[in-house]
Amino acid sequence: MRFFFPDSHDLVDPSFDFVTERRSFSGSRQQSQLYAHELLDEPPYDGMLLSKAMVDPHSQAKSVRYSFAQVQRLKRLGIREFLRLDRPGLKRRIDSMGDCGAFSYVNEPEPPYGVDAVIEFYLDCQFDYAISLDHVILGFQDDNLEVRPEWKARFDITLEKAGEFIKRQRKDKLPFVPLGAAQGWSAASFRDSVKSLQKMGYDYIALGGMVPLKTFEIIASLEAIKEVRRPSTKLHLLGISRLENIEAFKSYGVYSFDSTSPLKRAFMDDKDNYHTLERTYTAVRIPQVDGNQQLKRLILSGEVDFSTARNLEMACFEGVMAYDAGKMRIDTLLDLLREYEAVWHGKKDDSVRYRETLEDKPWKKCKCSVCRELGIHVVLFREAERNRRRGFHNLHVLRQRLDKAEVKNKQ
Repeated sequence: MRFFFPDSHDLVDPSFDFVTERRSFSGSRQQSQLYAHELLDEPPYDGMLLSKAMVDPHSQAKSVRYSFAQVQRLKRLGIREFLRLDRPGLKRRIDSMGDCGAFSYVNEPEPPYGVDAVIEFYLDCQFDYAISLDHVILGFQDDNLEVRPEWKARFDITLEKAGEFIKRQRKDKLPFVPLGAAQGWSAASFRDSVKSLQKMGYDYIALGGMVPLKTFEIIASLEAIKEVRRPSTKLHLLGISRLENIEAFKSYGVYSFDSTSPLKRAFMDDKDNYHTLERTYTAVRIPQVDGNQQLKRLILSGEVDFSTARNLEMACFEGVMAYDAGKMRIDTLLDLLREYEAVWHGKKDDSVRYRETLEDKPWKKCKCSVCRELGIHVVLFREAERNRRRGFHNLHVLRQRLDKAEVKNKQ
């Protein structure tokens, strides 16, 4: 199973000092900082995906977008040089995949641009793989229910654009591998979409609009697709990474997927922040007084005293360092963390989960470069440099899972 990681400016600053929490880099963030495939010993993904929504100045996407200067540099250099995918000494090649960014115009009745504009984006960036223009269907229902007219319209638009896309790719012998985008509102409609795309000549098909679906709905759709999928046809799952179902997905012909989930869970999940092959752990939250919006509001409203919060913050931070050095008992540290948590949150107590993380010390068992270099800092939920590096560690664990599954399949 191949894993593509969508780019959304996820970089870390190599000059950041985790003790003083200061940085010394200067210049362009994109050029001065490091991607996961540069920080880790080996790239955790097989490829990177870039959406047109990231570079389109008219995009309605809420995600981080490229600046005008970055877009121009991307077009001048191409995706490989811009993302520095050809790092010397890598054991595996990092491929590139382009996507039209359908979620950025999901509320529009039709895509805001045509096939020619999407192909221009793909050619400017010099992608290895490119997905046809599609229109997301946000809904799923039983096959026997009457389809909504707007869903059927989006289904037809997606197939029409896929037909235009592959005709142009073949006619002009465009230098990328085309993926046909499949949309659907039911298992049967996904099946029909794949069947139509195969007739057009696609042997690599991206299944879109599945992010909000429940796992059993995805499996049902794959089961229906199985009825028509040719043995040579490969499937790609857009935005899906439900690791517990990897083996099942693969048995249905899923060849690749893309997702930012392992990285985002490092700082967006309430408890599953640090991943291992066996389980997940909760990162220890020590929010910065001047960086936590909830705490800043409490201070400005007078509900929390700034000096009290700041002193507790530093006591917790220094306490973690002391515990790591064997100079503080875990119960003493947990009391400090609980006292500060009562100030900045008030309604929850993560002491039990923090104890598991601190006692098990999972970072000491991990061989990835993030854990080797950061030590206990990797499990501190505190500003972007630690949180994003923890996300890079999670990508490393996903790579281990995929490699382990591959070895198991070959046995």
